[in-house]
Amino acid sequence: MAPDRFQEQFDQIQRAMADIPLSAGPDDAPEFLYEKGYVLARDEEAHLVVDAVADRFRETPGRERLVRRAGPETNLGGVSRIQVGDPGEGGGWSDRNVSDALRVMRDQEYRAGRRLVSRNHMVTIAVNCCPGDEPVPRALPRNPEVVQNALPSGNPVSVLVIDTGLVRDYKAYWEEGSSIEGDLNRGGGSIGGDGRVDPIDDRGILKQYVGHGTFIAGLVAAVAPDTRITVRNTLQNAGAISEYELGGKLFEAVSGGWPDIISLSAGTPNGCHSTLKGLEPFMEALRAQDRTLLVAAAGNNSSATPFWPAAYAALPGYEDAVVSVGALRGDGEFGACFSNHGSWVKVYAPGEGLVSTFTGIQEPVRYEYQHSTYDACRYGFSYACTCQRPRHVGALSEKRHPTPDDVETTRFDGLAQWSGTSFATPLVVGMIADYMTANKETDPRKAARELFAANTGLAEVRGCCVPALRPTTWSPTSVVKLPSRS
Repeated sequence: MAPDRFQEQFDQIQRAMADIPLSAGPDDAPEFLYEKGYVLARDEEAHLVVDAVADRFRETPGRERLVRRAGPETNLGGVSRIQVGDPGEGGGWSDRNVSDALRVMRDQEYRAGRRLVSRNHMVTIAVNCCPGDEPVPRALPRNPEVVQNALPSGNPVSVLVIDTGLVRDYKAYWEEGSSIEGDLNRGGGSIGGDGRVDPIDDRGILKQYVGHGTFIAGLVAAVAPDTRITVRNTLQNAGAISEYELGGKLFEAVSGGWPDIISLSAGTPNGCHSTLKGLEPFMEALRAQDRTLLVAAAGNNSSATPFWPAAYAALPGYEDAVVSVGALRGDGEFGACFSNHGSWVKVYAPGEGLVSTFTGIQEPVRYEYQHSTYDACRYGFSYACTCQRPRHVGALSEKRHPTPDDVETTRFDGLAQWSGTSFATPLVVGMIADYMTANKETDPRKAARELFAANTGLAEVRGCCVPALRPTTWSPTSVVKLPSRS
């Protein structure tokens, strides 16, 4: 039986976020995860939602008693959580209380001409709910290779990576001169502080996604050595966080000053909503900035459904503030099978089989694969894609559908090969940062516009010619065409 990536990651994220009961939505065809029993509204509109939902729920005696604002009236992220039911009710596939609360608000939303309430979606690193594949050990060279003989400008571009933090031995990698700092991947504690979560489990095995932020930082540093990179350990629960919490974390991350570029390799589809309610205040603050640029991954669902916050790139007023990034396959000529696509994706970059820094350089680290590979591309592509290769048997897949095969483990000693729009994104970040340095440009939004206008090549994605960026030190890899399956 084929692996069920969505259900496997649903179970994994629920275990990591045990204190937040989760459900899958939309109700008829699950595509995303959200918190059971709660909805979100802007702080200034939360009382309208509470009153309207409670009034309607009174039609069932006693149902209104649980409807309340869950927290203070003013929140760092500008958004309130509102309880609308018991999160322990029902199973994990849809939540009647949340669905009913959303329906209650439809008339008021129609009159207001905008959404007033939404689910509290889980924002995850790339989705399905996972990257395009899992990391595999690789030796040098990196791909892309580190730019050589880069001269320091004296004013390095600042890049803030919102991700899973840095591995313990990250300092062993960057002797090339890039400045990289941030949170260790051990529960959000800053370097030198006490962490709450160990990235190694009690069997001595690296937990899933721990090296995700380190891999991304390595890609930015390879393409743009004259950068000052800060990596935050924001997505510490199996690479996931609620949009409500993320909104506050983003404001917290820029409280000391806005960076030149924010790199975010996480997101979620959200059904019929036109934004992420939990991120609305932050995105409005970003738009109001004169220069900070958000570069965000388009997601790995092989879908044209907008993936947020990357899809902000297509909204009026955000065209200069947000760049959404899809992934090209190994040859750089066509879209990767897993990459999301559509008019809301602004640019594509190589995202298959990239080689970057991971962990284990000081002491090798064991890793247990979580997802079994497929016998054929799950999206119907005919090349040897990441769905199928390299082949391995994963623990989460075996737990749901046992086979006679043994779960496979491997050992990392420095570098890894990995795929996903998560990793196409830092290549674009690096190219924008490198353009800023080379042209003494201090405005990242202007730099992105000029780079796209002057240096963007083309690739083919789903029969359409799309803008594509390819770093000069990136090397294409051969693509194997598979025989048709009869």
